[in-house]
Amino acid sequence: MKKRFLFFFLFIFIHVFPAFSQEAKYIFYLIGDGMGLNQVNLTEIHRAEIENRNSTVPLVFTQFPHVGFASTNSLSNGVTDSGAGGTALAVGKKTKNGVIGMDSTGTIPYKSIAYAAKEKGKKVGIITSVSIDHATPAAFYAHQPNRNMYYEIGKEIIQSNFDFFGGSNFLKPETAVDKKTVPSLFPMFEKAGYKVLKGKEAYAKHPNKSDKIILMNNDGTAKEALKYAIDQEPNDFKLADITSAAINSLQQNSTDGFFLMIEGGKIDWACHANDAATTIQEVLDFNSAAELVYDFYKKHPDETLIVVTADHETGGLGIGNGSSTLQTKLLSHQKVSHTELSRAVGNLRKNNAKASWEDLKSLLSVHTGLFAGIEVNETDNKALHDAYQKSFVDHQNETAKSLYANDDKIAALSIAILNRMGSIAWASNNHSAAYAPVYAIGTGAELFNQKMDNTDIPKKIAIAAKLNLD
Repeated sequence: MKKRFLFFFLFIFIHVFPAFSQEAKYIFYLIGDGMGLNQVNLTEIHRAEIENRNSTVPLVFTQFPHVGFASTNSLSNGVTDSGAGGTALAVGKKTKNGVIGMDSTGTIPYKSIAYAAKEKGKKVGIITSVSIDHATPAAFYAHQPNRNMYYEIGKEIIQSNFDFFGGSNFLKPETAVDKKTVPSLFPMFEKAGYKVLKGKEAYAKHPNKSDKIILMNNDGTAKEALKYAIDQEPNDFKLADITSAAINSLQQNSTDGFFLMIEGGKIDWACHANDAATTIQEVLDFNSAAELVYDFYKKHPDETLIVVTADHETGGLGIGNGSSTLQTKLLSHQKVSHTELSRAVGNLRKNNAKASWEDLKSLLSVHTGLFAGIEVNETDNKALHDAYQKSFVDHQNETAKSLYANDDKIAALSIAILNRMGSIAWASNNHSAAYAPVYAIGTGAELFNQKMDNTDIPKKIAIAAKLNLD
């Protein structure tokens, strides 16, 4: 009996005690907005089909040794929005849809895991591929009753005193929620000690990388988000560029380590538009940021925790819509996002008043493969021709509206046809209640080997890093 007790004690000491004695010094929290398990699975299946393999080609984070999944309902609804979803992931508490970092009444602020990290002396970074004042990043530093209070959200950067912010820009840096013009946020940021840098070249030239930094895209680019990955040119500002800069800066003088939240924000946007090819490229773009994080982990494996998850799933994405044979390889014929395809169709209409049906077919062939590499059946051909007749001949321009886009009807119809032929089905243009995947590696990662609620994720991170989230 004594030997059995001794063996049991040694087992506990060897296998359990280290999990509670080690502490995550460096914390990476990656959130794929709208990235359900099927968005990940589609990307891996598509990569394999491009190589003519009936298999998957894994992303870096799907190879992490610890995997779980999380429910995502908000306090008010079975289907969350990014305000409540981001808040749950940031603070470990439920709130109603639309609220940022507060209780459902919008009166009691909650402390996020980022503030808990700052309290312990860690440097803190919040970065995204969309605007810095958007719902998910905002949930980590702001406390507002409405996610649309962009100016008020952005102003809270000053109070946060966090060390690094990155994204496309700010949506309303000079307009309050009551639509009145107010003093610009940027001089306030500078006065508070932040260096506002625009573009990767500006960051590269900045002499003191340990400064408090707000890194944004170049002047003249869209405020709301970086370009979709499928539309990017080699020199365009990317999420990986912001991630690299954030890691570089947060390492400077970081004796107590750092916390970095990274959001792939446009996975959600592509799914709202039911654009599978663009969704795949956004997941791959998010994976590129994850690869940089994993490279850091390999240099500090005993001090680093990486957690990858999503705030919710978007679109109710289905892989396989009838046949047992998947055809996701066809999606590779699409060369531009729904946004750029809409622009191309609009430019054809604007610049060529007598554009023929053959002209439109040629445009669609170049951008989507329809009528060229992909044969279009009679039903789809008629639907597209009818849309051409209305738009180009009768001048009744129709649109297909989703949360972040108002696309040309011909573009939306073309992408829907390609999706269907590529074995893809969508349940809606909005969020779903599907489970969010959770992947983890590093110190404390074993805490994520289970089904959990989204509010459990920051609590588990707090345990792994010995942070006070209360």
